[in-house]
Amino acid sequence: MKRKRYTEEKIISMLKQHEGGRTMVELAREHGIAENTLYRWKSKYGGMEVSEAKRLRELQAENRRLKHLLGEAELDKAAMKEIIEGKVVTARERRRVVEHLRSRNVSERRACRIVGFSRSAAWRPLKGCKDEALRNRLKTLAERYPRYGYPTLHDMLKAEGQVINPKRTYRIYREEGLKVRSKKRKRLNRPRIPMPVPDSVNERWSVDFVSDQLASGRRFRVFNVVDDYSRECVAQITDFSISGERLTRELDQLARTRPLAKRIVMDNGPELTSKAMFFWSQRTGVKLHFIQPGKPTQNAFVESFNGKFREYCLNQHWFVSLDDARSKINDWRHHYNHIRPHRSLGRIPPAVFAREAA
Repeated sequence: MKRKRYTEEKIISMLKQHEGGRTMVELAREHGIAENTLYRWKSKYGGMEVSEAKRLRELQAENRRLKHLLGEAELDKAAMKEIIEGKVVTARERRRVVEHLRSRNVSERRACRIVGFSRSAAWRPLKGCKDEALRNRLKTLAERYPRYGYPTLHDMLKAEGQVINPKRTYRIYREEGLKVRSKKRKRLNRPRIPMPVPDSVNERWSVDFVSDQLASGRRFRVFNVVDDYSRECVAQITDFSISGERLTRELDQLARTRPLAKRIVMDNGPELTSKAMFFWSQRTGVKLHFIQPGKPTQNAFVESFNGKFREYCLNQHWFVSLDDARSKINDWRHHYNHIRPHRSLGRIPPAVFAREAA
């Protein structure tokens, strides 16, 4: 994860939200990061910038709040403000608030009066209990993959045999407040020219580099290899420095496990235009196709993969070492190839698509 993406002030602000009652899962989903990253930040930044003056202001605010809470009605309103954020509309939400107040030694009659909930409704069995298993599984997937939206989560549930109708998934998705907010870049409205797709696996690969940095600030690179037909991530090389000779060795090692592509599309980086890659191409018979400088759209397949890789992997983790980065990147690559549904492949994972096409 890039350090400039989250400053120390923003990290401390997140930790203070956790101290105020929000869970790590909620913060991780809201900010698009992994839960263990928040725990690492907590171990490093927890308790920083806590002064006696701030403590005095908190005590003064608490004193003013207690003076304001005169009478039972005011105490009830203050309790509602402390335990609820936003409006309580549905019966399920009101029932949850009543149960919380009862755990605070508040009588059922008084709790229902505070929430504006009928006591008979509080005892009435909830409809839709058959959705509990689906609801719990959807929340589990959303917590594990905080940047996945409703369509991807539905495809994963459908693959597990949990649900078929997307409207049912969307209803529960909205009720649980799992919507992911993402800011889309403003782009020029221009006609797009679709790139031709190969006819089979290993006919054409696309390669490119992606850079990121560790928690210490040291930068590392990831070399991505994508099959343009199956969209499968064939290989990923993670290291501080990757030379042309290193690329040829890794490609030769890859050739021992699967056939090489007939053609590889790449940009004009120094590693890819090196003599080592030229002689490797002559030796293996693989054609190297270089795109025009400044035209990344000519290498659109791997550029699209790079965007997913950065959003769902690099931006979610705070890598403490190169081994830590390699481990998390390998885990994400396995998830991308074998579990995550791909929209361009009919909502099935790339590895499954490649196996069916073979």
